[in-house]
Amino acid sequence: MSLYYEDELDRLSDADQNTQYEEDYGPVKNRSCTDVICLLLFVAFVGGWVVIGVWAISHGDPNKLLNPRDSNGLRCGIDPGVENLPNLFFFDLTKCLDITTLAMGCQTTQVCVETCPSTPYIYGSSQDDSVALPYCEYDHRLTTYNSSHCPRWFLPSTPLLNRCIYNVADRKRSRWKIASIEADEISVMKEYLKPAHLWISLTVHNALSVVTDDRDVHKMAQKAIQDIINSWWKILVGSVLALLISIIYILMLRWVAGIMVWISIAGVLAAFSAASYFSYREWQDWKSTYETIGDSASKTRRDLYLGIFIVVVIALAIILLMLIFLRKRIVLAIALIKEGSKAVGSVTSVLFFPIFPWILQIGVIAYTVCVGLYLATTGEPLYRYSNLSEACRSESGWTVETECNPNTINDSKKAYSNCADATCKFSKIANEAFYPYLQGWNVFGLFWLAFFVSALGQMVLAQVFAQWYWTRRKQNLPFFALTAAVYRTIRYHLGTLAFGSLIIAICRIIRVCLEYLDQKLKKYDNQFTKAVMCLLKCFFWCLEKFLKFINKNAYIMCAIHGKNFCTSAKDAFMLLMGNIIRVVVLDKITDFLFFLSKLVITAGVGAIAYVCFATDLVMDNSKLTYGLSPVIMLMIIAYLIATLFFSVYSMAVDTLFLCFLEDSEKNDGKSRPYYMSRNLMKIFGKKNVKYD
Repeated sequence: MSLYYEDELDRLSDADQNTQYEEDYGPVKNRSCTDVICLLLFVAFVGGWVVIGVWAISHGDPNKLLNPRDSNGLRCGIDPGVENLPNLFFFDLTKCLDITTLAMGCQTTQVCVETCPSTPYIYGSSQDDSVALPYCEYDHRLTTYNSSHCPRWFLPSTPLLNRCIYNVADRKRSRWKIASIEADEISVMKEYLKPAHLWISLTVHNALSVVTDDRDVHKMAQKAIQDIINSWWKILVGSVLALLISIIYILMLRWVAGIMVWISIAGVLAAFSAASYFSYREWQDWKSTYETIGDSASKTRRDLYLGIFIVVVIALAIILLMLIFLRKRIVLAIALIKEGSKAVGSVTSVLFFPIFPWILQIGVIAYTVCVGLYLATTGEPLYRYSNLSEACRSESGWTVETECNPNTINDSKKAYSNCADATCKFSKIANEAFYPYLQGWNVFGLFWLAFFVSALGQMVLAQVFAQWYWTRRKQNLPFFALTAAVYRTIRYHLGTLAFGSLIIAICRIIRVCLEYLDQKLKKYDNQFTKAVMCLLKCFFWCLEKFLKFINKNAYIMCAIHGKNFCTSAKDAFMLLMGNIIRVVVLDKITDFLFFLSKLVITAGVGAIAYVCFATDLVMDNSKLTYGLSPVIMLMIIAYLIATLFFSVYSMAVDTLFLCFLEDSEKNDGKSRPYYMSRNLMKIFGKKNVKYD
């Protein structure tokens, strides 16, 4: 009896192999279409979705919602009286930065104008006040200047989404003074109106208002956004660098996977240790500064670095504990990663394949948003009375719920002496009764198509890696293995993908409905209801995670044997349950190791970015308020890029692990030799035996 390894097998001719061993495992070549009924349902659903989209685009008009509205609720460029005034002008744009903006709207007078201001204006200066008349409130635009209905000052602006936004380019070209504007307004202008991308700053400010009303936090966020905008080209170069580092790391995994994994572990420990030391030192420094000066900025930085220090120390402790108690399992996981590296190295094109599902995902999201927007504007605008005094309500019987016609509002007001100030304000779009069902179809289509595209990418990769595992002589792997896998998936298994993604989509819709119900029930403050909703949300979250796990392995089994979804899911479940310890430990440890590898890449890019952006060693960064802002942004981008590449490795390991389990179940190493490599056989105590 002698060991029968791959190198001995390679010396055999194909005829000898086929004579000695019956090849009935591995990807089936002669396949048939699976889950045809579900495929027909999917095609019918998508066809209906396309019809809905065509109908919505032909009947809707996004301008009904996107066009700005003035203080009277009239839509600029659309409603009667302002149909020739497409742009919205703000009396005091700095008031839009107040923390109440998100809840109550921009607290300044807003009027529709034909064009945005091209010159600066200050009330009380030597300028003619008639310059301000086109930007006064509509009802007073043809009268003499009245400071209560006209802006006290404005700056050169350009229309952004039909909103007049401060034009920083004109500020640099012109030489004008703002001496007559109040000191607090000057301060706010210098603080917020300096960046060219004011719209982004407004958005960030309003978003932060939900979390905190701390003015210092808002200022820090505004300056951080400015730093990111001003460093956009540096971030772009850094993103290319992150892409190159990810590719180099992946290629090195092909040859020295074990070394790279251990280097990643050591790198993460070093990075977290350094981060804990750095954050602790900064916390101590700012703590001393705050005790000395006592300003709010020092307090904010002290609390920020304290939070970072606590988070980093906890993460470091968790990683150390996992490494100590799971060190033996890590060796087994590294063996799987080595096999995955070999598989990925044999078909390098799979590294870039996830880009195509991502593009499809973006397309699905864009289509959903477009259809949803057009559907929301398929109805007719609904106007209601506004600015009603008590005397007007008593005399006319009008309420804020009474519908009105903007074309006849002036005639209607003449009949009542106390309703001169009443206005007819746009309320909403009155859609057809079937509108909610069409919008529901659109939302469900988003989930079903998104999960379908994700499943498509998983099955294609599973077919490639399964074919690699079940091919004894790896040099016989087809050159166009990836394109062949794409063809087989589209030709035979779209129904299976539709079935699996439908299950996940239904589960996700239920979760969305539960979130909606939870928001509606919060106003009742019922503890029992809260507990029930919490349990339901937790249950369906766990259910979705479990279904995704089962689906992924079902796609792998379908990729191997070409069976329908239910059969593949059952086979995968039984196989996994028979090896539950290996599944739970090895699968999660490999995910953990991949996570550490992504952290190493992110930390490496972050270290380079820190030297470039947070210091003046490489380039001048004196214009950056917070050098860490572009560093953090670049680290986020680097992590996303690394995730794109490691998603392929994760799928490779999951596929090879399931193939290994089936190989162990179906073969014995004697009459039927194992397909696994010598490395895996050695680690798991198996061997191929040849009888002489």
